[in-house]
Amino acid sequence: MTSSSNVNAWIQLYIPKKTTKFRLFCFPYAGGGAVTFHAWRDQFPPEVEVCAVELPGRGKRFTEEPFTSLPPLIDALAQGIEPYLTLPFAFFGHSMGGLVSFELARYLRKKQIASPMHLFISAFRAPQLPDPDPPIHQLPDVEFIKELKQLNGTPQAVLENTELMQVLFHTLRADFSVCETYVYEEEAPLPCHLSVFGGVYDNEVSRAELEQWQKQTRSDFSLRMFPGDHFFLLPMQRPLLRAISQDLMPYLK
Repeated sequence: MTSSSNVNAWIQLYIPKKTTKFRLFCFPYAGGGAVTFHAWRDQFPPEVEVCAVELPGRGKRFTEEPFTSLPPLIDALAQGIEPYLTLPFAFFGHSMGGLVSFELARYLRKKQIASPMHLFISAFRAPQLPDPDPPIHQLPDVEFIKELKQLNGTPQAVLENTELMQVLFHTLRADFSVCETYVYEEEAPLPCHLSVFGGVYDNEVSRAELEQWQKQTRSDFSLRMFPGDHFFLLPMQRPLLRAISQDLMPYLK
């Protein structure tokens, strides 16, 4: 388990602004890090402060042991970001980050710490649905790489670099373990607005699986589909950020 004593380690690329009225916490996909959201900082209204979440095992926290199970990760993460929950806020999470942000929102509600005003979920099936795919986090290296290729989220040059992949394997396997060992528990729907995004050509997550997120909120729900596969957020960054900004506007008045 990783210590959460270094509070600032959880939030990277964080630049406080005098104009800040609202914070957007961004959670990366499996194997991803805070750097994924580096270009996001200047793409939102000046009132919005982007807080990119860095999980152990990547980026500046590369030497830390990554979590392999969701409950201890959520517990440590909640402690890590609590000092930043002093303003209205929202969560954005892509793929694994969607699951993490959803369970973090439920954890914060349970502990009566704070609640996000809005939850943005991208490319992850509704949590109450069982995972239709067999687990891959314990596959031999060759088969594991084959599965990663199908997701299309790891550059080909990286996949073909044996030395680099050996470095990344540990964190990637840990992240897939977090998702694949997840056990959904029934709770009341969240009170916050819920916006869900998906890729039209995503072979991992269907539109029907995304639509089921509506059951996880008792407030407004929307679903937007973008051209692209599971990692549509990379080529479709501009329209995706426009959609998020549009949904955040009511909180900035």
